[in-house]
Amino acid sequence: MLAFFVATYLVTWALWLAASKTAAAVPHGILFYIGVFAPGLMAILLTAQAKGRDGVMALLRRLVDWQIPARWYVFAISYVFIIKLTVALVLRAATGTWPLFGQLPWYLMLAATLVSTLVGGQAGEELGWRGYALPRLAARFGLGAASVLLGVLWACWHLPLFFIASTDTAGQSFPLYLLQVTALSVAMAWLYAHTRGSLLPVMLLHAAVNNTKDIVPSAEPNATNSWALSHSPVAWLTVALLWLCAGYFLIWMRKVGDHV
Repeated sequence: MLAFFVATYLVTWALWLAASKTAAAVPHGILFYIGVFAPGLMAILLTAQAKGRDGVMALLRRLVDWQIPARWYVFAISYVFIIKLTVALVLRAATGTWPLFGQLPWYLMLAATLVSTLVGGQAGEELGWRGYALPRLAARFGLGAASVLLGVLWACWHLPLFFIASTDTAGQSFPLYLLQVTALSVAMAWLYAHTRGSLLPVMLLHAAVNNTKDIVPSAEPNATNSWALSHSPVAWLTVALLWLCAGYFLIWMRKVGDHV
């Protein structure tokens, strides 16, 4: 497992650094996207070394394992959407005013979620994070602890993006992001456990996080210090609700134990 994380970090960070030096729009450059796919590429390489072609094919088949109950697809698409709407309602009840809403229509968010699930970086990431790393960490630490540990490692993998000027996370609060992504990792592990390790619904949830989070934006305008805590009430309330749900998921995973 150490080899997987070290190689993934080194390849991704080197490519993102190179992209920041050569491309005017880093998130759209080829080097950037190869870096995004590094977790999946490392998973394929290490699986091939350990289990050969059959092991690689078994891993890849999990990307298209679609025969799961429809309710898990609904959960994947709607989870962050519901969290964000709940944040808006709580702030309305507490302050008497609505928070700022994003301008992108819901149907475009849905379309972007569905399309990016299939052609975006979610496949490259999830093949590595939930396809390769999570089952191995869970075998050693249990699924709940593994989901938290993986969440921390997953969040830290994104760290360079908080210091590259052309990214949408530049200057934003990394400590808050770490809390958010770790809570999301727990939710993804819970979904993974309920869908027999299929990566398709996890990819869908990942895509929905990326494409519906700005229905009620959490980003702090003009932020410049990525090590500082956010001043956004929306951001902190979002994290609180994510962890409230993560607490339930962790309790469930602790109860089922080795049956997952």
